Amino acid sequence: MTITVIQGGNVLDLAQGVLLDHHHVVIEDGIIVDVTDRNVDLPGARVIDARGKTVMPGFIDCHVHVLASNANLGTNAAQPNILAAIRALPILDAMLSRGFTSVRDAGGADWALMQAVETGLVPGPRIFPSGKALSQTGGHGDFRPRGDLLEPCSCCFRAGAIARVVDGVDAVRLAVREEIQKGATQIKIMASGGVASPTDPIANTQYSEDEIRAIVQEAEAANTYVMAHAYTGRSIARAVRCGVRTIEHGNLVDEAAAQVMKEHGAFVVPTLVTYDALAKHGAQYGMPPDSIAKVASVQQAARESLEIYARAGVAMGFGSDLLGEMHAFQCGEFKIRADVLGNLEALRSATTVAADIVDMRGKLGTIAVGAIADVLVVDGNPLADINVVAGQGERIEYVLQRGEVVKANA
Repeated sequence: MTITVIQGGNVLDLAQGVLLDHHHVVIEDGIIVDVTDRNVDLPGARVIDARGKTVMPGFIDCHVHVLASNANLGTNAAQPNILAAIRALPILDAMLSRGFTSVRDAGGADWALMQAVETGLVPGPRIFPSGKALSQTGGHGDFRPRGDLLEPCSCCFRAGAIARVVDGVDAVRLAVREEIQKGATQIKIMASGGVASPTDPIANTQYSEDEIRAIVQEAEAANTYVMAHAYTGRSIARAVRCGVRTIEHGNLVDEAAAQVMKEHGAFVVPTLVTYDALAKHGAQYGMPPDSIAKVASVQQAARESLEIYARAGVAMGFGSDLLGEMHAFQCGEFKIRADVLGNLEALRSATTVAADIVDMRGKLGTIAVGAIADVLVVDGNPLADINVVAGQGERIEYVLQRGEVVKANA
C-alpha cells in the first residue's frame, strides 16, 4: 500500500469555482481517499509540500493527434510505421509536462500506443484512442491527390495515417467493428470538409445520413459513441440528429445548429489554437498551400462560435488539434478560451467537461474522494491568471498520474 499526502495546498474546486485554502489531499494506491483541512498524520506516507500552491486535477485534451509529427498529414501517413511511432514519443512526453494527464486521440493512436503509456513503457498522458477515423472517398481523411487515376487507399495500414477511407452502410458497419476490435474507445468520423485535406471544400457534408446512423448504431452496440469532425451549421445539425455525441471544431456553427446540439445533449470540442498556429506557422512547417488557403475561412469565425455555444448552453470540451512542431502551442487554447469565456470555464473545459466527454465523470478532472489521482501542483492561481497554465509547464511543479510523480520541477 502506497500513501501520498499533498500537504497544505489550495485545492481548486471546479464545481464551485473557488480555491479551498490549506487543504490536504490523501492518495492511496492511486486513488484520492481524502480531501480535508484537518491535520493529517500518516506515518510513513510520502509528503509533497504544496503550501502556497494550487492543487488541481490533471488536464484532459479531447482532440489530439499524437502520431501527427508532421504538419502535412499526407506526408505523415507516408512515413514508415516505426518512425511514426517513435516520433510520437516526445509529443506525448511534452503533453505530460504541460499537465495533460489524459488525451482523447481523434485519429491515429491505437490500443498498442495506449498500452505503452498505461504500462509505463513510455511517459505520456492516458490515451483514449479512436483508432483510424472513418472518411468517405474524397472526404477529410482522404489524402490522395487529384489525378486521372485513383489508387486504392492503403491508409488503414499506415501508422501515421489519421483516417481510413470506407464507403457504404455495410462497409462502415464493418469498419466500426474492426476499429473497436482493435481497441478504439470511441469512433471518429469525418462529417464535413476540412482544412488539412486536399480535395474537400469545408462547406461539404460527408457521409450519407444512412451511413452515419449505421456508424452510430454500431458504436452504441459496443457501449461507446461517435465523435464527428464538422464545421458548418448544416453538417453539425445533420450529424447530431443522426446520433453523433461530440462535434469536433464546429467553427461555422449557427444559432439553430447550436440549439439542436443542446436539445440532443451533444458536446462540442472547439480547437481554436490550431487555426492561429496554422495561420502563423503552417507554411513554415510544411502544410500544403491549398490547406493554408482554407485556414482564414474558419479562423475568423472561431471565437464567435464560442459565444454561440455558450448562449445555447452547449457544453464545451478542451481541444487543440495541433500538428507537427505546432504541438508546442497546446496550452494557448487556455488563453483563447479565457479571453472569451473567462478563466473558470476555460479550466472546466479541460477538466470536468472533458471528463464527461470521455465518460469518466468523478474519476478524472476533479480533486475528490474516489477520483483517480491525476493531480497537478501549480505555482500560482489559474482562476486569477490563466497564464499560470498557458505555457510549457514552467509553473507546474508536480504532475502526478495515478498517485505517482511523473514530472517534478520543484
